[in-house]
Amino acid sequence: MTFEVIVVDFSHIRALWETRVKKYKERCIKEKERIETSALQKIKQEWSFMLECRNNGIPQSAYLKNGFVDTKLEILDIHQRISSTSKKTIYKEEKPESDKFVFNLCGSEWQELPDYLREQTYLKEWHIIKTLIHTIPEYIQTFEDMKVLNMSQNKITCLPPEIGCLRNLKELNVSFNNLKNIPPELGDCENLEKLDISGNLELTELPFELSNLKKVTFVDLSANKFSSIPICVLRMSSLQWLDISSNNLKDLPQDIDRLEELETLLMQKNIITYLPIELTNLSHLKLLVVSGENLVEIPSALMENPSLKYVKLLDNPIEGDESLDTENEEENNNQDREQFEKEFMKSYIKDLVERDSAPCYTTKVSLNLQI
Repeated sequence: MTFEVIVVDFSHIRALWETRVKKYKERCIKEKERIETSALQKIKQEWSFMLECRNNGIPQSAYLKNGFVDTKLEILDIHQRISSTSKKTIYKEEKPESDKFVFNLCGSEWQELPDYLREQTYLKEWHIIKTLIHTIPEYIQTFEDMKVLNMSQNKITCLPPEIGCLRNLKELNVSFNNLKNIPPELGDCENLEKLDISGNLELTELPFELSNLKKVTFVDLSANKFSSIPICVLRMSSLQWLDISSNNLKDLPQDIDRLEELETLLMQKNIITYLPIELTNLSHLKLLVVSGENLVEIPSALMENPSLKYVKLLDNPIEGDESLDTENEEENNNQDREQFEKEFMKSYIKDLVERDSAPCYTTKVSLNLQI
């Protein structure tokens, strides 16, 4: 079943959403205050207190005073402190064990990685987000057990060739950085399963060596400047999810049906004029999202396929604000807008996928706002 949805520049309705969220939070606070001052809250507190005492093995006489529940008895406070201390002790013993192999770093005060990181080669995950770090050090090749490398929303300009030494790497996320190329050595990461290089804005091609990534199931190339689907992506035989939205695609390759396992294909915000008949050969395809009023030729088999959710977004952009003064500010603004729209589309697609069946009709709605 076909969906046709009018899309606007979501950044212009952000203020409206934030206002609604603010009002909702204020209502929640008032409702919480009302409940706290009500008699029902006092009864609930007494019953919770009695239940907690019973669960902790404290006799009934210990929490009754003159026939009434005394929630301020010191015996329970002592018991709670002992219990809390024991829990904290257990937590302190367990937390290092669970976080032992994970490194987290966040904040704009970081412009380079700390020196001590070089010696922690036992780490299996890096999560470095929203910093001003612009390079990945060469010593990353010593982290042979690395499985997750998440360095999204930084200022990284290039990936070192040494990244190819991470043979156990399963997930690489370098989205929303300043990358302009990807090293061919990345193709040596033969166990890679998820690749996210979205939001780099200037990325135009991928090396053919990435064809060696036969275990990749998820590839996100959105918000870049690809004029076509890279050949190496068409050679990723296990690929199930491909997001190449917000690029410069004019058409799709005739051999796109090489992606036999593909289930989700997102191509909105491109300049595609037609969809090839070869798309009907993708027997596992469950979700197809396209956009643009330039799209005039669509295989009827796609729209009539009951197992495929085909979504066509009709672009109806609202003129944006005046351009910013500096180039860096304009680039940051573009990245913020792309990231905001990407999160919105994720939520929309998640809701769409969870539907058992497509609705029998849709209503076109044009949304105009004056901010």
